[in-house]
Amino acid sequence: MSIKKASLIIILILLIDQISKFYIKTNFVLGEEIKVFNWFSILFVENEGMAWGAKIPGEYGKLLLTLFRLGAIVGIAYWLWDSVRNNGARVLIIAISFIFAGAFGNIIDSVFYGMIFTDSYGRVAEFMPEAGGYAGIFHGKVVDMLYFPLYDGPLPSWIPFWGGDNFTFFEPVFNVADTAISTGVGLLLFFNKKAFPDKKEEEIKERAAGN
Repeated sequence: MSIKKASLIIILILLIDQISKFYIKTNFVLGEEIKVFNWFSILFVENEGMAWGAKIPGEYGKLLLTLFRLGAIVGIAYWLWDSVRNNGARVLIIAISFIFAGAFGNIIDSVFYGMIFTDSYGRVAEFMPEAGGYAGIFHGKVVDMLYFPLYDGPLPSWIPFWGGDNFTFFEPVFNVADTAISTGVGLLLFFNKKAFPDKKEEEIKERAAGN
């Protein structure tokens, strides 16, 4: 698979991710929810930290997280380039492309959104405000909006400790970039043998093709 095709996958995912985030940021108030189905809602939340809302504590926690993401994206980009250069498996290149696009999509939020948007507390955010955004460079919040509460109700009473308590599955709110990362990782796990073929088997195939 060529780097051109991988780039097309990345650009397509980035466009869908950023268009959806821009729309939510400029049309929704923070916390606003629109129910599409009983099991799916558009819910606008912002994530200051990592997956599941985890944060690096301290004054410079957000900056360190963004810088770490920037370093990681460079590593993923090299992994993609090296896999293409070495004629890696198609599923491997597709998976890395998904992971790269997802990581890059969330980095855009972290690096720039604080500068180009006002906050969304009790109002719809303004794009490119004259007075400046809600935070400086590297301190933006990631926009999330996809919410799938597939089950929301009490747990069976026979379950120890938590029986009878209300339980929501799936509770986290995420975005297109997160979905791309999860899809890429899932492809690597599910098609592990195809993505990372055994070298001995490859050598045997090459010799057989040569004969």
